[in-house]
Amino acid sequence: MTPNQCKMARAGLNWRAADLAERCGISRVTIARFEGGNPVDGDSIDKMQKALTDAGADFTRRAGRVGVTVPE
Repeated sequence: MTPNQCKMARAGLNWRAADLAERCGISRVTIARFEGGNPVDGDSIDKMQKALTDAGADFTRRAGRVGVTVPE
């Protein structure tokens, strides 16, 4: 998951950074650092992606493009 995909998934799910932080058990500051393009621990990224995936987000990466789909 890229920082942009994280932001796209949150927007599609109508989640604030605080919502994601609560659901994955990491700090909102860590989420902001990641989405800002700064390095964060790989375990934190895995936790964020799992929380978003559990909520229905589907991450794609093809031919140099990334995307996210979420349930309607």
